[in-house]
Amino acid sequence: MAQFINDKETLVTDAIDGLLAASDGALYRLDGYPHIKVVCRSDWDKSRVALISGGGSGHEPAHAGFVGDGMLTAAVCGEVFASPSVDAVLAGILAVTGEAGCLLIVKNYTGDRLNFGLAAERARAYGLKVSMVIVDDDIALPDLPQARGVAGTLFVHKIAGSLAEDGADLETVTQAAEAAVNDMASIGKSLDTCTVPGSIKEDRIATGMAELGLGIHGEAGVEQVAFEGAISAMEMVLDKLIPHVAGQECVALLNNLGSTTPLEMAVLTHALAHSEKAQGIKAIIGPAPMMTSLDMHGFSVSVLPMTSDRQAALNRSVPLPDWPGMAMLAPVAVKPLPDGLSPIQPIPSQNAKTRALIETCCDLLIAAEADLNTLDAKSGDGDTGSTLATASRALKGSLDRMPLADLTQLFRAIGNELSQTMGGSSGVILAIFFGATGDACANGHPTPEALLMGLERISQVGGAGIGDRTMIDALQPALEALPQGVDTAALAARTGANGTAAMGKAKAGRASYVPEENLIGHNDPGAEAVARLFEGLAEALKG
Repeated sequence: MAQFINDKETLVTDAIDGLLAASDGALYRLDGYPHIKVVCRSDWDKSRVALISGGGSGHEPAHAGFVGDGMLTAAVCGEVFASPSVDAVLAGILAVTGEAGCLLIVKNYTGDRLNFGLAAERARAYGLKVSMVIVDDDIALPDLPQARGVAGTLFVHKIAGSLAEDGADLETVTQAAEAAVNDMASIGKSLDTCTVPGSIKEDRIATGMAELGLGIHGEAGVEQVAFEGAISAMEMVLDKLIPHVAGQECVALLNNLGSTTPLEMAVLTHALAHSEKAQGIKAIIGPAPMMTSLDMHGFSVSVLPMTSDRQAALNRSVPLPDWPGMAMLAPVAVKPLPDGLSPIQPIPSQNAKTRALIETCCDLLIAAEADLNTLDAKSGDGDTGSTLATASRALKGSLDRMPLADLTQLFRAIGNELSQTMGGSSGVILAIFFGATGDACANGHPTPEALLMGLERISQVGGAGIGDRTMIDALQPALEALPQGVDTAALAARTGANGTAAMGKAKAGRASYVPEENLIGHNDPGAEAVARLFEGLAEALKG
């Protein structure tokens, strides 16, 4: 897989220098490239307890992204997923540690423990006060002799950082860090492993499966399970976490493991906030990428029992763009629509034939969803079928409250429904079409004529007409032929839709941005939807 890097050998140093260049002078590095990669606070005066963390790179923004006022004093960076050397850690200690001493915050991996531990011994030989805490918050593998350190490490950075910033002594800072480590728990879940630069990606997680409890270096988790959506994924994670903090009010850290989109993370936040299992979780940090695993498509949740001191420390503002801050979880606030925007609800009425006709139309579009999506992928973003199917399902569900016996009000009601339930420009266009058709009916025009007047209105508003490679290429000839019968209208719609396959240039809609070679030979998906709709109606009416 192509990546935006220059050379695997300079990947980490390039990234560090990029971070420093954008830090507005808040950070500097020690002159030890490529073997010693240490990022430090520019404003540090060694009068307070220094906090040093680090480890392998590939977990950005951890660890260098959290160097700054109120968090880390220095970060010691190794190569991707590789512990930094003893000399690198010692350089970091010597660079920022004064009489107050320093605390090393180390994740529980053999290389990190050994290299940070030996560096601490050497620093003590220089007469410096050095403490070390080992973070082992991963609960995924309960039988593992030494649990791994994962995203819960960020709790320690923030709590210890707040104390150190206020001038607490080394013993106080260390005790608070150790207490947090003892109380916290973390576990992750992912749909895919990560891509290590220069290496072949391990294809361990099959499509349709998710892995629970994998490590931040892509290590295997406790089990693979069928993936059934965000709610199920979050419930499974909370099942593992909640026993560790049962009966206590907690803060949750919701961490993006690398390539999970912000949209997905927001959905996972919703799943967490609304879970019955998460009633003890009162605050959240994130969702955000804080301790990633390169491009892993997953998330992790860390929980920590809340005390007043921890709440104050975690809630303390820091000038670090990668720290998302903490927020108290609260019910979703909802206020009424402004006056004039709430649609006027029609008086429901029944008409069995009209209801059957609408249901048939909706069912035809729902059945065509996959085909229309495939067709739209040639010229757009592949969602025409889904957009029409979603609107059709919503319209079917609203029929009980529709004025089915009054065509004038029905057309307007359908327009209102589509404006609320159908996404994209299609929803707006069809809402205008049905609204204008209803207005024409109210002015005494017969239905076929009213439909053509609705079509004229959307051409005026949308700017598209015959020959512009849109749904109008099928809809206009179909409506013009409708007085001769649905069969004739269906034939006209099909001829118009097929004609769009020879149009190499769209003059409206998303397809207008697509090269000619992507369009030739493929019907416009909107026109195809219209043709299928009329063909299906013709067939249904025969029956």
